[in-house]
Amino acid sequence: MKRPFFAVLGGMGTLATESYIRVLNARTEAAKDQDYLDYLVFNDASVPDRTAFITQKSEEDPFPVIADDIQKATAVGASFLVLTCNTAHYFYDRFQALTDVPVLHMPKLAVEKLAEKYPAERFHRVGLLATVGTRTAGAYQKAIEDAGYTYVEPSDELQAAITRLIYDDVKDAGRLDEQAYRAVLDAFLDPSGAYRCDALILGCTELSVLNEAFPLPELPVIDAQSELVDESIRLAQKLRA
Repeated sequence: MKRPFFAVLGGMGTLATESYIRVLNARTEAAKDQDYLDYLVFNDASVPDRTAFITQKSEEDPFPVIADDIQKATAVGASFLVLTCNTAHYFYDRFQALTDVPVLHMPKLAVEKLAEKYPAERFHRVGLLATVGTRTAGAYQKAIEDAGYTYVEPSDELQAAITRLIYDDVKDAGRLDEQAYRAVLDAFLDPSGAYRCDALILGCTELSVLNEAFPLPELPVIDAQSELVDESIRLAQKLRA
């Protein structure tokens, strides 16, 4: 008997993958075991650092490792693939070219929700919290600007604070610092500050870990991983219909 399932391409990093799975399960309406979704998780923690490769600080190419997972997930019959790393979307077109199975595009999902919840007519300036690799890839900037917003770039100093949250705190230490996280959000959103953002996108799944731990629903923030979860649930439930 063939049963439809989807595959999660994770391990980039492991805590972020755990966060995706926790939120996925929590949002799935389930009264018994069989109500939960069917999925296979590749927690491939050995994938080389995406930002280091994109910014030419490392020659270790993450593409072949993730490509191998995609080919394995395709071979075992996954109905769609979930890529739980924003920075890895740098390779998105090459990933999708490897398989006929749809690979969800997290930046596009985030900007679609941004346009729905915070329309450009009222929320003009949008800031992105992400790795340097994701910024360099440019997928978010293009999607934000194509949707009619003004993309707001962080200074080197603010980017350094974002990078510390992602790498030093969540990735390396598993430490969740609410004060440091809130300070970065406030810097972007301060109406009298340098950035004066009207809305923000969390474009790194380590930041999604912080958002899960310290939700701030009063702030105009779109969590890309949260949108990926919702789309995963929608498609997975459609498979069962």
